[in-house]
Amino acid sequence: MASTRRTVKTKIKPPRKHESEVSLDETWSRLSTNIREIHNQNASNLSFEENYRYAYNMVLYKNGAVLYKGVCQLVAENIDRLAQSEIVPAFPSGSCKDPVQQSQEGESLLKALRRVWDDHTGNMSKLRDILKYMDRVYTKANDVPEIWDAGLDLFLKHIIRPPIQDHVTSAVLSLIQIERDGYVISRSVVKECVDVLLQLSVDHDAKTVYKRDLEPAVLTASETFYSAEGKRLLETCDAPEYLRRVEARFDSEQARTYHYLFSQTGVPLRKILERHLLTHNLSSVIGMPNSGLDVMVDLDKFDDLNRLYRLFLMVPSGMPTLRRSFKDSILRRGREINLASTSIDTGQDMDDGDLNDAENTKGKDKGQGRTATGPPTLTLALKWVQTVLDLKDKFDCVWARAFDKNRDVESSLNEAFEDFINLNEKAPEYISLFIDENLKKGLKGKTDMEVDAVLDKTITVFRYITEKDAFERYYKNHLAKRLLLGRSVSDDAERGMLAKLKVECGYQFTQKLEGMFHDMKISADTMQAYRKYLEGVSVPDVEISVTVMTSTFWPMSHSSASCVFPEILIRACKSFEHFYFARHSGRRLAWQPSLGNADVRVQFKARKHDVNVSTFALVILLLFENLTNDEFLTYEELKTATSIPDIELQRHLQSLACAKFKILKKHPPGRDVHPSDSFSFNNDFTCPMQKIKISTVSAKVETTKERRETRDRIEEERHHQIEACIVRIMKDRKHLTHNDLVNEVTRQLASRFQPNPQNIKKRIEGLIDREYLERCEDRKSYNYLVRVCDINMFPHLIIAIQA
Repeated sequence: MASTRRTVKTKIKPPRKHESEVSLDETWSRLSTNIREIHNQNASNLSFEENYRYAYNMVLYKNGAVLYKGVCQLVAENIDRLAQSEIVPAFPSGSCKDPVQQSQEGESLLKALRRVWDDHTGNMSKLRDILKYMDRVYTKANDVPEIWDAGLDLFLKHIIRPPIQDHVTSAVLSLIQIERDGYVISRSVVKECVDVLLQLSVDHDAKTVYKRDLEPAVLTASETFYSAEGKRLLETCDAPEYLRRVEARFDSEQARTYHYLFSQTGVPLRKILERHLLTHNLSSVIGMPNSGLDVMVDLDKFDDLNRLYRLFLMVPSGMPTLRRSFKDSILRRGREINLASTSIDTGQDMDDGDLNDAENTKGKDKGQGRTATGPPTLTLALKWVQTVLDLKDKFDCVWARAFDKNRDVESSLNEAFEDFINLNEKAPEYISLFIDENLKKGLKGKTDMEVDAVLDKTITVFRYITEKDAFERYYKNHLAKRLLLGRSVSDDAERGMLAKLKVECGYQFTQKLEGMFHDMKISADTMQAYRKYLEGVSVPDVEISVTVMTSTFWPMSHSSASCVFPEILIRACKSFEHFYFARHSGRRLAWQPSLGNADVRVQFKARKHDVNVSTFALVILLLFENLTNDEFLTYEELKTATSIPDIELQRHLQSLACAKFKILKKHPPGRDVHPSDSFSFNNDFTCPMQKIKISTVSAKVETTKERRETRDRIEEERHHQIEACIVRIMKDRKHLTHNDLVNEVTRQLASRFQPNPQNIKKRIEGLIDREYLERCEDRKSYNYLVRVCDINMFPHLIIAIQA
């Protein structure tokens, strides 16, 4: 049986009208009393729900304005009470001069400010919880700050105002200054004060009270302090100490910013230090007498130099100042080296032979081939290069260890070395002599690896030379003598040096040098064939070894020095010529007796000696072969008999009669040879050694006249190179303006020398006259003219004899 359930509808009653159970005055009285209790730190005895209901009812019954203004009034009264009871009594007296007591007074004031702030923010936090309904309803509807923000504004208005504001700022500045003076302060106290000022915004924008008031004051005080500090340090400290103090200042200010100032203050504060401690004093510090850059480099103070580098990097003008001073330091030292090398431009040394014999002579041997005016010029040349290498090593070490291998500093280093090296017009010759000395046989105390290391360093100096064509000429001469006289330390070392030069200057630079090695190899094969040839014919009385040199490869002049050979040498030469022309038709041979040498056995009264002399000296000695001990030959007779030029004749007579081994006697005795002198064979000559080398007296470094002649030849070669370069460029381009042509010629020839634009212009004019080029109608550009040339090449060979 089913039962039915009746549905009962719920009756909704209309809302009951709320009527105020308590009056507004009574509600506000109770709430204000409780707020005062909160301000008196008695919040634990109050009911949060009750106070929240009071505030809620006041807002609900349209009394939000009364509540808002009343609370603000109570907060303001409490802030004023705290200021009078906590902050004002902590004002510094201002009469104390003791930094420690000043620090204590300042810290006391800042602590009081922080206590008031903590008290205020704690109270405002409780009020914000009670007045949440007011913040949600009333403040948004009436566009007024919420109670927390209103509390911050009241704190700013009643606390951060004169005289409290002035005393707080002064206390912070005083503590910073005390710490800068080397005393210890409580950084946490300053940090807490700064935090308060950072939380107080001005007119609710992004700018805080710290940024408005304290930071400008700190920066102004810092400006004044470091302006005076920079001058004081400059007057009282040397350069290393100044740099240490400045670095310490930067570190302390960075720590200060990190520990208790706002991080954004660090940038402008750093700018002040950079301006007053670095920018204004860069030149003064780096150029300090007895302690600046030069002295630090001299004493290898790498730590101080690295500190200088790091500090100078901080400011824009630091690196240019450092580069300029670094370059000037190198230039000054380089000029001193150049001056020392040119202080003595005279002096003689032995020729490319074994110098060991000549070095045995002491000061007592007054007539032994050296002038008494000073050290030999070869020694000066070698010393100049070695000093430059030592200087380069020193500044490379400074650059690597102190300047962190900075590329800008390296550029200044290279510019300085290039400048002072090229100020010495003898630099190409000196470097070639230095390489020559290291590639000779008989070097004592150096292994192959050490020689190779020295040559690597020499290549570094070679890079700085702008006149590489001048170096090539000198190097050719020295290489030729090493090859012809057999003085090279090893063929591998020579070819290794050529490889280094090829890497630096390209194949064309070493092409002729490699041709010299090729000639030496071909000559060795030729001599083997010649000896086989002699097996089937009558052998000459003198055994000769001939080196056939292609004239375009070797640096010697095509016109050989005149010399009348004795009949015994003429027969030997004719024998080789007959053999050579039978193998090579159409070639011309020119004998070069100045490049040869001979081994001759000489009978003296005491014993026989094997004497090694030059070919010229051999020709001279053979004239005395059939003379008696009492007979002599005058200078003029020797000249007539040999036809040797005066300068060569005097040099070789001096080596035979005035040096250590006096094979001939000079009448009258003396150091120099004159046309009025006469000579006789020294039959009484004695020497404990069986083999003797008579080295030719000559100036190792060119004389002024020789250098002028060399310079003229170099200039002549440059004229041809410039013309060839112009023709090569115009043949490729067909048409170019004058400026473009000059720039391109300069660029292509820069690896060999720096051509003068005026010389380029003269060469262009010459090519126009010879119809290689034509000037266009605009008078500012040129066209290339096609020419058909027939070139006949005739091999020209020069021969050096070794008898």
